[in-house]
Amino acid sequence: MPQPKTHASAAARQAAYRKRCEQARRAALVAKGLPSLPAIASLPGWKRWNASFEAAQELIENTLDEMREYYDDRSEAWQESDRGDEHQERISTVEEALDALGSLQF
Repeated sequence: MPQPKTHASAAARQAAYRKRCEQARRAALVAKGLPSLPAIASLPGWKRWNASFEAAQELIENTLDEMREYYDDRSEAWQESDRGDEHQERISTVEEALDALGSLQF
């Protein structure tokens, strides 16, 4: 037995689909804690972009703290080994990335 039609036409079905997609996108933005984009598409979304940069910066800072703690928890022999040197290089790379991210604030 066929199901009853929910929408009067294909255009109405497509409009309902677009509306659901837009609602899902807005819900994802709210879940991330980002402000919405300006209503006029030609205006830049500085607030939203800065909020996303700040969130990324906080995440990288937390990761960097974990990396430093990991390094500090290892023995001196490990810290002086090749693996310890590689880990220090990675920490330096992350610090450089964090500095570059900090300069992106508008």
